[in-house]
Amino acid sequence: MTETRGILAAGKATPRGRFPHARVSGDLVFVSGTSSRRPDNTITGADADEFGATRLDIAVQTRAVIENLREILAEAGCTLDDLVQASCYLVDMNDFAGYNAVWAEYFDEQGPARTTVAVHQLPHPHLRIEIQAIARQPSEASAIGADISTTTLEEEKK
Repeated sequence: MTETRGILAAGKATPRGRFPHARVSGDLVFVSGTSSRRPDNTITGADADEFGATRLDIAVQTRAVIENLREILAEAGCTLDDLVQASCYLVDMNDFAGYNAVWAEYFDEQGPARTTVAVHQLPHPHLRIEIQAIARQPSEASAIGADISTTTLEEEKK
């Protein structure tokens, strides 16, 4: 039977329900929807001026979400390089360019498979993005396999 366990990452915002930040099942890590919410329930990338007008910055929020993912994955012995899939939820597709630019700071075409959709709203009106992800825990076998260079059929014949 596959071992499973929930992870509540120290120093992260408490989930807004009875669920873990991530759940490990075998060598897979399923990360719950993660936002830019801080442990004190303020939101990175949401600032109000002296008149109370709120400025919501998708780039700042996206960077904070990915950094929160990094810290949650670390609790499971993973890094961002171990991500295999990400589902990204934007409140406004007009934020896509800013979010996509920050994503490209962390990942290239060898990064995780990704789906991005627009949603009506997230659990707080100042949240612009949430990301849910799946990672595979590194193992000795996969680390060894990564070090072996691949050869073509022609090279094997020589």
